[in-house]
Amino acid sequence: MYTLYFSKGACSLATQVILRELNQPFELVSKARTPDFNKVNPIGAVPALAVDGEILTEGAAIILYLLQKHPNDLLPGAASARQQGIEDLMFANATVHPAYSKLFFIASVLPDGDVKTQAFSAAAQQLSGLWQRVENKLADQPYLGGLHPSPADVLLAVYESWGQFFPVTIPVGPRSRTMIDSIRNRPSYLAAVAAEQQAA
Repeated sequence: MYTLYFSKGACSLATQVILRELNQPFELVSKARTPDFNKVNPIGAVPALAVDGEILTEGAAIILYLLQKHPNDLLPGAASARQQGIEDLMFANATVHPAYSKLFFIASVLPDGDVKTQAFSAAAQQLSGLWQRVENKLADQPYLGGLHPSPADVLLAVYESWGQFFPVTIPVGPRSRTMIDSIRNRPSYLAAVAAEQQAA
């Protein structure tokens, strides 16, 4: 059985959703309730996944590990489609996630004032462009993976929720909004959110 270390509302939520989609048993452990979490992950980040006496880190790597280990429809089997699925996953994890991280950095480091307002605006503009890329890709399909949800869709549904914490508007197109709502209404996502609230 897996042990998933999490922080409420963080990207570890996506890992939990994937575990549920794969019907894998796991224990959910709050980072905040873990004494000296840096012994689990020296950089202090979630998700961290304990399996067979080892600790796996880095969200995208954990998700790929799980998808390669357990049968699923989340990542296509055909070579070209599988490569595209991995590219979408990395786009979400390595491009969209850092863009949202800028907002957290600005909020925590810059003093209130015009400079902070301008920094928020610039970060929101960058995110708007990324969401437009998602919107364009969804022109002929409901999910980034095509007709079925993909890991990238799950990650994006988590990341988009972070915008509520900042004094900026980050436009998300109608097709992207429909995709996000579909992911958030899946039993796996609803159960993951409820489990975090209970375990936090």
